[in-house]
Amino acid sequence: MRNFKYIFIVLVLFNCQQKANSQVPEEVQSNFEAKYPGENDPDWETDSNGNYEAHFKKKGVKYRADFSPNGQWIETETSINKDDLPEAIKKVIKNMYGDEDITEVELVISATKGTFYDVEFKKKGKNKDVMFRGNGTIIY
Repeated sequence: MRNFKYIFIVLVLFNCQQKANSQVPEEVQSNFEAKYPGENDPDWETDSNGNYEAHFKKKGVKYRADFSPNGQWIETETSINKDDLPEAIKKVIKNMYGDEDITEVELVISATKGTFYDVEFKKKGKNKDVMFRGNGTIIY
């Protein structure tokens, strides 16, 4: 009986995931497939703005691609190690932020902002995100 409960829970979770994937608009799915050919099985979520997030792996690296409800690509991001930041960014961080703790670093390719690095610093209350170009320039 106990095993039956576990099997039932797994089946319900699988069914919910399939339902979530089937609710992604056709425009979003087709634009994802056009942008990332061969990546045909992403996990989909909806963010607080109503945009669709495709979570997928490419060559073992995790990515998240965001699309508007009408299918327009917004951005794609992947987490990177802070040691992999360009030297110019490391220098700015050292000079401006000293030894503040970094909680997350992402490489972002955006439809509107181009390529940048999003560095999240640990702060009391809400963490602080700072966006950098590869040359160390801070963008807003």
